[in-house]
Order: sequence, then structure tokens, then C-alpha cells
Amino acid sequence: MSNYKIEFKNLTKIFGRRLVFANVNKILASPNIYGIAGSNGSGKSTISKIIAGVISPTKGKVLHSIDGQNIPSEELHKHIGFVSPYLVLYDEFTAEENLIHFARIRGIEYEKEYLDYLFNQFSLYNRKKDIVKAYSSGMKQRLKFIFALQHKPSLILLDEPTSNLDNQGKDIVYRTIEEQGKEKLVIIASNEDADLNFCKEIINIEEFKNINDAK
Repeated sequence: MSNYKIEFKNLTKIFGRRLVFANVNKILASPNIYGIAGSNGSGKSTISKIIAGVISPTKGKVLHSIDGQNIPSEELHKHIGFVSPYLVLYDEFTAEENLIHFARIRGIEYEKEYLDYLFNQFSLYNRKKDIVKAYSSGMKQRLKFIFALQHKPSLILLDEPTSNLDNQGKDIVYRTIEEQGKEKLVIIASNEDADLNFCKEIINIEEFKNINDAK
């Protein structure tokens, strides 16, 4: 089990004249499950993208480290498993072909036994050779979890993790969150109480909206 840590230092994001959040200071460490809460449009996805290194903050920084060693931004993709509504899959590929392709991009081996285990866990084994275009929105969401876990990351970052899922799909996701949270750092960005019930600590974005803090 690795010791993964994220430190927010005066993290601030402004779009044009709109303050999204200001001066978020927090340390998140594994193994644990943290939540990022707030109303729609409050900035949950924005801070998730900043954590993942997809976009940059206006001010401040996010520091990632594992076992006491800082992780450079260009290496973050090796350590993060990201699930989000805006994550794009290749519709013209089968589910299995998507994962083989992603493995090549990451420069890792496609571990068939482990991936078959994940396909089974997310009830997609019998559909792994179907093209993703034929998948329902809920099936695509479950496939995103397999993609996120494929490289056995130390940080699991989940933005609206139960989007488009039925009750069975939600049960699978919640079981996965519990299991991963025992050894890894899991962060859930959501406004769904059922999603946040698993979190030991919750960061409410609404508490970081003071424009004076951004000056």
C-alpha cells in the first residue's frame, strides 16, 4: 500500500469575472475517501480537473506526492484513475479494444486476467467484444471505471461517479469505492448524498466563495 498525498495550497480558480473558489488549503492522504460537495455549477468538476492536471489554477497549486516523493505534473497520469462524464471513449472500438489502446498510450502491458476480472466486477464481461457505440449510457459509465482502474492507480478521482447508472450499477460502484478506499486515496466530487455517504471528510466548495480571499 503506497502513501499518496495531495496538498492544496491557496488553490484559487477564476473564470473571467466569476470566482469559482478561493484559497482552498487542505491535505488529503491515503488510505481514505474524501468528498467534494456543492451545488450544480459550484466548481466540483473544475477542482477535479485541476487535481488531475487537466487545467491549471488561477492562483495557488496542487502538490501530489507518493511515499514522500513529489510527482511531477507530466507523471500524474501514471498515478491517477479518473472517472468523469466528460471522459471520452472510442465508440467505434469494442470495450476491450478501447482498453488495449489505452494501455498502449500509457505504455503498460494489457493484463488480460486482471482486465477480465474488472469486466466481471462491472458486469460487462459478456459485452467486452461489443463496440462501445452499442453500449447504453450506464454501460459506458461502468466501462469508464474499468479504464480508471486498469493501471492500478494510487489515486481514484471520481467526478459524478453514479451518473447514468441504475441501482445495480450504483451498487457495483459503491462496492468498488469501499474496496479501493481501504488502500488508496479516493476523491468523490458529487452533490448526491448517497455518493458522499462513503466519505470520511467532505470539502464543501460553497465555503470558498469569498471574493476578498482571492485578492
